[in-house]
Amino acid sequence: MKILYCDCFFGISGDMLLGAFLDIGVDKEYLTSELSKLPVEGFRIKVDKIVKKGIYGTNCKVIIEKKEQPHRHLSDICNIIEESALSQWSKTTSTQIFRNIAEVEAMVHHISVEQVHFHEIGALDSIIDIIGAVICFESISADKIYTSAVNVGKGIVKCAHGLLPVPAPATLAITKNSTIPVYSVYADGETATPTGMAILNTMAEYTEELPFMQIDAFGYGFGDREYKMLNGLRLIIGHTD
Repeated sequence: MKILYCDCFFGISGDMLLGAFLDIGVDKEYLTSELSKLPVEGFRIKVDKIVKKGIYGTNCKVIIEKKEQPHRHLSDICNIIEESALSQWSKTTSTQIFRNIAEVEAMVHHISVEQVHFHEIGALDSIIDIIGAVICFESISADKIYTSAVNVGKGIVKCAHGLLPVPAPATLAITKNSTIPVYSVYADGETATPTGMAILNTMAEYTEELPFMQIDAFGYGFGDREYKMLNGLRLIIGHTD
């Protein structure tokens, strides 16, 4: 049995997850080829191999070439996904993640799901983060996906609605009905984003300890900011009989 373990010792975001997948062996050309099946344009993937705290890993960024992006509703994003040439599994999974985000945004703002404007989540970079992560999960083809508890950070974050406490309201709402525990240590800032938490909550099952397995590979996806602790996400692939 093939196992994928997400070690969220310093949180999770869409770009950190993409970086970790590329670091662990997902082919960049495969990822960009699959993303080209989306009926959207004006983006590219920038991948850099870097060292943080003496650890070698990957930083991945979605570069938007057209800065003006519309505020999309859930139906708009669902149409983008459905009109793509992605696999049915990727379509269904990506749609579910966006639906989960829309539901918590609706709860936080006390509006209907149909009224939710996705703001940052609807921006092209976040669409690519989420769908790109789903493509990578499918590429790994793990039989079981597990996650650690998540370090969500603390302090204040600037978003479309202004300055908000960390974890951001949408992130907090995603964790409300989740089995994945959260905590905060060594981080004055947002280390877990709504995008990252929604992907994790949809894809992974919480385990208190590293799963029993023979480790085959591991990789690190790095964030940009510097903290006392390594600003990264670690993925571990293993197997067991």
